[in-house]
Amino acid sequence: FKAVAEASPIPVILYNVPSRTGSNVLPSTVMRLANDFKNIVAIKEAAGDMIQAMQLLKNKPKDFLVISGDDMTALSLVLAGGSGVISVIGQGFPTTFSEMIRLGLNRKVDQAFSIQYELAPIIDMIFEQGNPAGIKQVFESMGIAEITVRLPLVHVDQNLADRIHSFVQVSKK
Repeated sequence: FKAVAEASPIPVILYNVPSRTGSNVLPSTVMRLANDFKNIVAIKEAAGDMIQAMQLLKNKPKDFLVISGDDMTALSLVLAGGSGVISVIGQGFPTTFSEMIRLGLNRKVDQAFSIQYELAPIIDMIFEQGNPAGIKQVFESMGIAEITVRLPLVHVDQNLADRIHSFVQVSKK
């Protein structure tokens, strides 16, 4: 991260995604980097650990952004003081998901959670057999793109494809 920060002419957003990297960037490391490098301006926190996210929010420098990178905990992170989300499901349901986040940022908690509970099944489904196959199935079910994945990735199985398609069709009504 230090090498990237020193080489980058533009602001840097750290990305903590232990499920993909096998390594968790601890809050103490994030705080050290945020304090040592003014061009490290944010973290996309995708550990799915609200305790860790709250440690980041509590100890962050004033202008440092803590952005959710986990769709299922995005609303909770925003309500705890997070700055927003870099989302996967927001690509398939941009209006609904962004409205949920806006409501959270505006402290309209009951309305925001109502939307989260509506979206929770599809959020679970798109990650059930790996990303990006799930969201690509959403796009195909919406008629906006055909599924294309490169090996070693594979399409979702037919059962999941059918469930995603059903959710998309019901959500259109």
